[in-house]
Amino acid sequence: MTITHRPSAGTEAPPILREFWNLHLRRINDEIDRLLPSVDTAPSRLHSAMRHAVLAGGKRLRPILAVATHDAVGGKHDSIYAVAAALELLHTYSLIHDDLPCMDDDNQRRGQPTVHIAYDEATAVLAGDALHALAFEILAHRAPRQVMEIVAHAIGTAGMLGGQMADLEAEGTDPNEAAVVAIHERKTGALFIASAKTGAILAGSNAAVIADIEAYARPLGLAFQIVDDVLELTVDAAQLGKPADSDSRHRKITYPGAVGIEAARERAHELIEEAKAALKDFQGEPAILRALADFVVARNR
Repeated sequence: MTITHRPSAGTEAPPILREFWNLHLRRINDEIDRLLPSVDTAPSRLHSAMRHAVLAGGKRLRPILAVATHDAVGGKHDSIYAVAAALELLHTYSLIHDDLPCMDDDNQRRGQPTVHIAYDEATAVLAGDALHALAFEILAHRAPRQVMEIVAHAIGTAGMLGGQMADLEAEGTDPNEAAVVAIHERKTGALFIASAKTGAILAGSNAAVIADIEAYARPLGLAFQIVDDVLELTVDAAQLGKPADSDSRHRKITYPGAVGIEAARERAHELIEEAKAALKDFQGEPAILRALADFVVARNR
């Protein structure tokens, strides 16, 4: 299987971001392709399932965010692409498990059958586990210990996994804004923050710069997930590349469910302004980071 090269950030992205995205996306995808085991290597079925999930494409927003922060602070470390690839493997592992029948039971992801549909449920579990293990093997070789600690914390019970648990426990309950925000900040936002900080750390940034990056990434991640919630209600499945009724089928609590679609859109725009404001005294070049923030609310898939 060869990697799917979808259009970079789409026509809704400003030209400066599309140019940046096109420049770095292919290098990220090539690194992902190189790092994933070949289907000719045993266990072939497991490696095929891993490649099925990862090489289908996707926005690659987390690795792009890592490369963008690295670039913004003047980083020149070639390892950024391998580290960015590891972040995408971790994100994809979470999607494989999220789609399982015991979780959200979705049959489509990134415009193709989910792994448990294309293969089987046991293979899907193992494919997610294998991507998790491979990602940390890559980080162990290519990233400093600080990055490994930040990423591990972001995907653990204080971050992504804790958010997923809270999401499952909240199914069928009455949505309220505080509960939704708490889930989104862990399930989605934590890995956004870790990805952004990873790029800056790999570039050797000081504590003040890393703090600015975190202040930028925190509202960015929440805005991204709020927009995702809105798109699921307003865009069809073909455009999304995944079922458009998953949240409603499972009676998930969502931001629009708590405050309404228009208020959710307004809050996403407010968060993006907060993200850009965090770069006011940034010791680096913030143009791409600002454009990336604008893209998060302008995107249509």
